[in-house]
Amino acid sequence: MESGQKTDNLIVTEPQTPQDGPIQQRLLGMDLHDIEVALGDRHPRFRARQLFEAVYAKRLLDLNAATTLSPKLKEEFSTGALTEDSRYESTDGTVRYLLGMQDGKTVETVFMPERGRDTLCISSQVGCPVDCKFCLTALMGLDRNLTAGEIVGQVLHIAAKHKLDPHDRQMNIVMMGQGEPLMNLDAVLKATRILCDPNGVGMSERRITVSTSGLVQKIWELGQAPMRPKLAISLNASTEEQRVELMPITKKWHLKDLMEVCAKYPLRPWEMLTFEYVLLRGVNDSDADAKRVRKLIANLKCKVNLIAFNPGPGLPFEAPDPERVLSFQTLVRASVPCFIRKPRGLDIYAACGQLKHMTEGSGLVAIGGV
Repeated sequence: MESGQKTDNLIVTEPQTPQDGPIQQRLLGMDLHDIEVALGDRHPRFRARQLFEAVYAKRLLDLNAATTLSPKLKEEFSTGALTEDSRYESTDGTVRYLLGMQDGKTVETVFMPERGRDTLCISSQVGCPVDCKFCLTALMGLDRNLTAGEIVGQVLHIAAKHKLDPHDRQMNIVMMGQGEPLMNLDAVLKATRILCDPNGVGMSERRITVSTSGLVQKIWELGQAPMRPKLAISLNASTEEQRVELMPITKKWHLKDLMEVCAKYPLRPWEMLTFEYVLLRGVNDSDADAKRVRKLIANLKCKVNLIAFNPGPGLPFEAPDPERVLSFQTLVRASVPCFIRKPRGLDIYAACGQLKHMTEGSGLVAIGGV
């Protein structure tokens, strides 16, 4: 553990001060071709491969640790690694990170260790422009998109911190943190290509999932990408009227249109769609809702993940009773596979829909620029 101060479940790490000197090109977000272009004719071509592997395969967050690189290369390039402003550790092993970027903005990332596998929940934007009424992140609004390097940087930070390697142990990446990934699709797809490069991080497309609130045109665009994550749809309602109330974005991308694009989505032979459904007590959790959901998706190759609402300050909803969740599951899985997602990191506001910089009134004290 780094030097720093630990209070309850918050670990505060020492802030990193930018170094004076010439401006360096940041490698995170560059693929091999980008690095070759950046090197130009100043260095032998094989140096591009060395830089690529140092950052992505060896996951070095500081090029000074790369003994095969020349001092000249280390002068011209930096990794562009994210800094760790703070982290929160849950009693269930989940760790929520607040990571800092070059412009001083911060973004949240969650590490969830499980038996036999690890899951990284990463963000695609600082904040989120989609005003879902049951999500804490929505209260932040949107600050900006993340770059491909900042998306990949979250993965590399956690991989280095926890010594993760997808070749040794199953590692899943879910783009279900802050932001609407399909509103930042170009960066998401480039990050996916970098993460899946066999000479780099070495992830499989089967182990990366992107979650969307339902941007119909972008869903179709995602489906045309030659390398792409799996697709998850945040459904959360069984009727148009209900979804408009919970997810106002439905006024632009209607439920009927969303179902049509899902029916036409070009699934790969091994792939199925995932529908996520947050259950809100007395709002969308009735047996009638379950039957309507079942009818909506019955003819699709898909599965459903049920998520009992994770409460947070400022959100006007309650979690359903466990019996109601089980009843909903029983009705839906009469037609399609349906699972109940176990909440992780509730005590540190790391669960689904809870990612927001928690400070006053949360019981968690975040310092260091948060």
